[in-house]
Amino acid sequence: MALRVTFVAAAGSSTVLSERFEDSRPLDQAGWTEVQRVAHELLPLAAADLRYCSPAPRSRATGEGLGYAPLVQLALRDCDMGRWRGLTLGEAMAREPEAVDAWLADPRSAPHGGESLLDFIGRVGNWLDTRPADDGCRAVAVAEPSVIRAALVYALKAPPATYWSIDVRSLSTISVAGLPGRWSLRLESVSGQPLRA
Repeated sequence: MALRVTFVAAAGSSTVLSERFEDSRPLDQAGWTEVQRVAHELLPLAAADLRYCSPAPRSRATGEGLGYAPLVQLALRDCDMGRWRGLTLGEAMAREPEAVDAWLADPRSAPHGGESLLDFIGRVGNWLDTRPADDGCRAVAVAEPSVIRAALVYALKAPPATYWSIDVRSLSTISVAGLPGRWSLRLESVSGQPLRA
């Protein structure tokens, strides 16, 4: 494969139920502790030819904390949630239950006035397809879990509804390998070597 992109999920700043749309909070002490706990395992990714992160504060802090010195990529920002920015899903549901239901059911809808799920997946996919693809090039990208879910849906050409079924835990990693428009999921063993049958 010409290019391998390993995504690293940013360290968490809160519990899943208190996650906010387009969360701009910095990494808290629990997040820093999490980064320090796994840094030795993720440090080898700093040897990647290209190192990126989303502009979100916790993604930038995670990348710096892991020693990646990543380049901020605006295309890796979270989905534009319009007037729901800063709300939890529960808060948005309490204010606009029908709009939230429409947003969850139809990937083309953007009742919040921001970006639709389809547009978000397309934006992240376009970023993936425009990475330099020299043979054997390796890249690492620290991003919010939502961005990684969008990248996986795009890479696998999965139906947009698949986005809601992907669970990305903080500081987890997943790689995709291939060329623009032709990506495959790459699972590796703990040692970093490809799994063999």
